[in-house]
Amino acid sequence: MLSWLLVFSVLVLPAWGVSSWENPQTTQVSEGLQQLFGNISQLFEKGILGRDDVFIMVSREEWGAKAIGCSSKLSRPVDVLVVHHIPGLECHNKTACSQKLRELQAYHIHNSWCDVAYNFLVGDDGRVYEGVGWNVQGSHDQGYNSISLGVAFFGTKEGHSPSPVSLSAMKALISHAVMNGHLSFKYIQPLLVKSEDCLVPPQKGIQKKDCPHIIPRSVWGARESHCLKMTLPAKYAIILHTAGRTCSQPDECRLLLRDLQSFFMDRLSACDIGYNFLVGQDGGVYEGVGWNNQGSKTDGYNDIALSITFMGTFTGSSPNAAALEAAQDLIQCAVVNGYLTPNYLLMGHSDVSNTLSPGQALYNIIKTWPHFKH
Repeated sequence: MLSWLLVFSVLVLPAWGVSSWENPQTTQVSEGLQQLFGNISQLFEKGILGRDDVFIMVSREEWGAKAIGCSSKLSRPVDVLVVHHIPGLECHNKTACSQKLRELQAYHIHNSWCDVAYNFLVGDDGRVYEGVGWNVQGSHDQGYNSISLGVAFFGTKEGHSPSPVSLSAMKALISHAVMNGHLSFKYIQPLLVKSEDCLVPPQKGIQKKDCPHIIPRSVWGARESHCLKMTLPAKYAIILHTAGRTCSQPDECRLLLRDLQSFFMDRLSACDIGYNFLVGQDGGVYEGVGWNNQGSKTDGYNDIALSITFMGTFTGSSPNAAALEAAQDLIQCAVVNGYLTPNYLLMGHSDVSNTLSPGQALYNIIKTWPHFKH
């Protein structure tokens, strides 16, 4: 029923050196990489990729890897490919790339990982370097490690694409992975996923994170209700709009929430307001039916999806920055705190119902968010 995902992640390091790895940040996908993965998707659709693509693999033994200490296995084929770009690891020949990779492995092991974080790395010399390989989980992206292959470009100068030979090697590696059953061939166009924590030492256990401030039902004057319970963690996050008036001040938003709840309960005979959470143009996140109860606006998904609704109509204009940030923070918080599965899918209301919600302007924005699935 669901298309699988190719996830593209860009990780930028400020400069070469261990000390510079502590504060990585994301950047935009370069034009060359966008074109690479767009071309790969088209070639897979045509069924012609993989016949003549070749690459040179440098084994762990060849680059001088320490013994692998990872024990978590990958179940193949995996459904997700996560590709990292790491400026700061530039290398242009086998000797230099091997040295950089030994240093990277030592850094990762020093910070309590079992090995180098990636399944494979691609150098600007056009060679593919074996990380933990095909059968072992990497440590490249929390939430994806058990369902993905993590491949990293060694890097080029910031703002530039990898070399043509490294792009060709990446294309051949992906082709090989699909043709040999390591990676599912069912994936869509690349998505951009934030990955600031790729080289941050892993935390022991699950690190809880505070949610954005959520205005509780009691504050906006909600009526009492009793709705069916959610199945947690939810598998989907669905974005909607209310398609009515908006609000930009807390007093306005509280009044609008009461009106919306009355409409659902009195006109539609629903158990409560139809959404799990609502976001106002004041940047506030308002508790609808909350984490544990089902909304009523996404038939077929109400019990397994968190519905996050922007108050207003967003067909021609999008929500403001404060509202968009609040919704993204809420989604991230839901994952960290166990309300939303780490490999959730993000969709618009129109993807699951015959509706104009969440409005084209808002839909164009959420298409760029992590985990979006059309």
